[in-house]
Amino acid sequence: MKRSKSILVLFLCVVVFVVGCTSNKSAEPSSSATTKPTETTEVKPVETEGTEGTKEAPMLAALVSDGKLPPVEERMPVPGDIMIEPVVEEIGQYGGDWKMAWNGPSDKWGIGMITEEALFRFTKEGDKVEPNVAKGFEVNEDSTVFTIHLREGMKWSDGMPFTADDVLFYWEHMLTKETFGKKIYDAYYSVDPVSGEKVLADIKKVDDYTFTVTHKYPSVQFLERVAIDNKWFFAPAHFHKTILPELVGEEKTLEITKQWGFEDPKQFLVETGYYYWLYPQIPTLRPWVAKTDPNSDQFILERNPFYWKTDEQGQQLPYIDRIVQTKIQDPSQRLLGTLSGDYNFGQFGANDFTVLKENEKKGDFRVILWTQPTWSSEGIQLNQTTQDPNLRKLFQDIRFREALSIGVNREEVSDIVTNGLADPIQASVPEGVIGYQEGWAQQWAEFNPDRANQLLDEIGLTQRDRNNFRLNADGSELTLTIYEADPNKNTFLELLKKYFEDLGLKTDIKLVEGGALFDLKYANEVPIHTENISVANVAFRPDTLVPLRIITPWFGHYGLYSQSGGTDGVKPEGDVAKILELWNQIKASKSTDEINRLSDEIYKIHRNNQWVIGYAGPTPAITVASNSMRNIPSDLVSVDEYRGLGHAHPAQFFIK
Repeated sequence: MKRSKSILVLFLCVVVFVVGCTSNKSAEPSSSATTKPTETTEVKPVETEGTEGTKEAPMLAALVSDGKLPPVEERMPVPGDIMIEPVVEEIGQYGGDWKMAWNGPSDKWGIGMITEEALFRFTKEGDKVEPNVAKGFEVNEDSTVFTIHLREGMKWSDGMPFTADDVLFYWEHMLTKETFGKKIYDAYYSVDPVSGEKVLADIKKVDDYTFTVTHKYPSVQFLERVAIDNKWFFAPAHFHKTILPELVGEEKTLEITKQWGFEDPKQFLVETGYYYWLYPQIPTLRPWVAKTDPNSDQFILERNPFYWKTDEQGQQLPYIDRIVQTKIQDPSQRLLGTLSGDYNFGQFGANDFTVLKENEKKGDFRVILWTQPTWSSEGIQLNQTTQDPNLRKLFQDIRFREALSIGVNREEVSDIVTNGLADPIQASVPEGVIGYQEGWAQQWAEFNPDRANQLLDEIGLTQRDRNNFRLNADGSELTLTIYEADPNKNTFLELLKKYFEDLGLKTDIKLVEGGALFDLKYANEVPIHTENISVANVAFRPDTLVPLRIITPWFGHYGLYSQSGGTDGVKPEGDVAKILELWNQIKASKSTDEINRLSDEIYKIHRNNQWVIGYAGPTPAITVASNSMRNIPSDLVSVDEYRGLGHAHPAQFFIK
C-alpha cells in the first residue's frame, strides 16, 4: 500500500462519509401548514463606527476620506444581516497581494471558484448546505415550498441594491431564456414518483428580500442541488437590462457585442452571463472584483468595497487587497516562480510533490495536502457515443475496455507519473466515500498483456498493417486518438501510447487549447480523454456519472439527448438508460434512505461497465502557500461540489 493511502482513507472516512448519510434537508420542517426557520449561518449585529472605527481596509478608508466612497456602514447590509465569516487561525490584518501564476482567460474557473459567492454553500463536513448570499430559508413538510430570505441592505460591487428582483430577473430573462448558453438546471425540476413527469418549479417574489421556490412534487435535495448546479441564482438586473436582446433589441446587442470586442452576440452573452467575474464592467457580490482586462499579462482583482461579510470583530472582509495573477507561457513557470518566491500561493500535481517538499524551508512556504474523492489520478474515459462507428462498437464492447485496462502496467504509471503517491488501482470510488465497493479498485488492475491481446483477437482485431498495428474487423485503419489540454499529462500519455501500441493499437495524442477542447467535447469529437471522475456523492452531483448534459467524456452525446429533451444527441440504451431511470427515481424520492439506496445502484452499474479506466489511484490535492499567508485550512476536502479552493473561504485569508 502506498504511503498516501492511510492518510486519504482516514480523512475521507471521517469527513466525506457523512455526505448523504444524514438528512438532506437543512432543517427539520414543521407541518405542511406552517414552516419553521432553519439554522442559518451566524449573523450578528456589527457595531460600525464609520472610517474612524477601523472597521474597513485602509485603502477604502482613504477613498471615504476623499469623498469617492460612502462610509462603511452605508455600504454594508443592515447590522443584523451582515454575515460573519469564521477565521481558521486568527483575526487577520489588512493589506498585501495574493500572487499566483495563471494560464490566462481559458482558466476561467481557476479564479472563478476562488472568488465565488453562492446563494447556499456546503458546510465544511459536506453533509448539508448553509446560507451564504441568502440569509436563511424555510421549507414545508413535504419539501415542495422553499422560502428564501436575502440580506437587507446588501449591495452589488457598484453600490446598487441587491434584492429579490435580481433573482427573479435572472430566472425570467436569463436562465429560462437560456441567454448564457445553459439549459435550465435539473435542480429546478421535480419528478412525479409514479409517472416520472418532470415539472419546472415556480419562482415568485414575496418582497424585496424574500422569494419562494414551489415544486409540484417533493424535492428533498433542492438546496443541495442549487448549491452545485446553480450556485449564483441571481444576476445584476440593472446591468443585464442594458445588453439583453429581449430588452434592447438584436441590433443594439450586436452593437454592444462589437464594442466589447466580440463578434458573436451569443458568445458575448455567455461570457457576460456565465463567466461574468472576468469583466470589470459587470457588478458582482464577490470579495474581489476584476480591475484589468483578463487578456492582459497580469489579471488583477481588487477588494470589493461593498462586500457584505466581516470577521467576528466587525472588520469588513476581505483582508487581502488584491489578487494578482501573472500569465505564464509554460507550466514549468508555475513551479519555478513558486520556488523563487514570485508567487505566494499555488496548486500543483503529484509530479511536483517531491521538489516542493524538499524546498519548503528554503522557499519559506508550506505544502498542504487536501483530500480528493477522485476515482483516479491518471486514467481515460472512452466516449460511448463517439462518431466513428468502428470505434463506437469497440468502446461499447466490455472486452475492449478490459484489454485497455490490463494492458498497462499500473506500477510503472504510479512510480513515474505520481512519484509513488498513488496506488496502482482501477478507477473506483475511494474507500471511505459514499459508493465505495470492496474489490472494485482491483477490477482489471493486474498487468496482463497476454490476456489483453487475447481479448483484442476475440473481438476480431486480428488483421495487421505493414507496421504491425491492428486494423478494424472490416480492414480499415484503427487509430485511438486521445485529446488533451493539460501539458502536464505528457508523461502519462506517452506511457499510455507505449503500452497501447505494444498491444498493436496505433495511438495518437492531440494537445489542444482548453477552450478548443470544450468545443470539441460539445461537438462529440473527443473519442478519448484523460478527465478524472471526482464526486463526493452522486445524489448531490450526478453530472459526471449520469448523462444529464454535455459535460463528461464517457457518455458524450447521451448527455445532449437528455439536455435537449430527446431532440438531439444519442438516445441512451441499456445500462446508460437504467442510470437515467435511477436518477429520476432519486429526484422523486421522499427520503434520504431511498436516495442512498438508488445512488448505490448507480455506482454498481458503473462498476459493472468500467466506462472510466484508471491507471493510478487518487493523490492529494497539493497546495503551496507562503508561510506569511495565513488562515488557510489544512484539512480540506477538495472537490468541485464544494468549489475546490473556494471551500476554504478565501475572503478570510491574510498576509501576516
